[in-house]
Amino acid sequence: MASNTVAAQQQPVTALNKYLCFMLGDKRFAANILRIKEIMEHMEVTTIPMMPEFLCGVTNLRGSVVPVIDLGKRLGMGAVSIGRRTCIVIMEVAVHGTSIDVGIMVDAVNQVADITPDEIESAPSFGGNISTEFIEGMGKVDGAFVVLLNIDRLLSLDDLSLLSDAGRMAMQMDAQAALQCEQPQEVRS
Repeated sequence: MASNTVAAQQQPVTALNKYLCFMLGDKRFAANILRIKEIMEHMEVTTIPMMPEFLCGVTNLRGSVVPVIDLGKRLGMGAVSIGRRTCIVIMEVAVHGTSIDVGIMVDAVNQVADITPDEIESAPSFGGNISTEFIEGMGKVDGAFVVLLNIDRLLSLDDLSLLSDAGRMAMQMDAQAALQCEQPQEVRS
């Protein structure tokens, strides 16, 4: 009996079957809860020029610059409509053995659901040029299908490079603004 308890305690944390469910329009999506760092109400996002359409900009999260993407635009579904339930979900994305925080804007967060492996179907194959690489599978929650997203594949390496560039640009813009505020203003009579 003791060995069963020890074996249960040694299960890898990644074996958790909890998913954060959220909405884009009337479509349900989910991501593994282990990738979620924080859920925030929609807040001001500073736009960065010459970035892809799906990149809303960056936000300040306790002194850190976090890029924010519009998940609806990224998935080709149209922009998230800003409303009282709009949220930014801060997720941890793995890149070359390191991780970065990325804000994902969604229409609403619904629930945390238990989705066991037997409730997950493989990602569908549509053939042709339709990409499903960012879909981890199709889960069942309350009898309805939910698209389970593979967060690491949702953003390509090129996209992540752009997000990193956006963060650097935002920090430079903040530094320039701070310098301008520190310079004495000319007094005119």
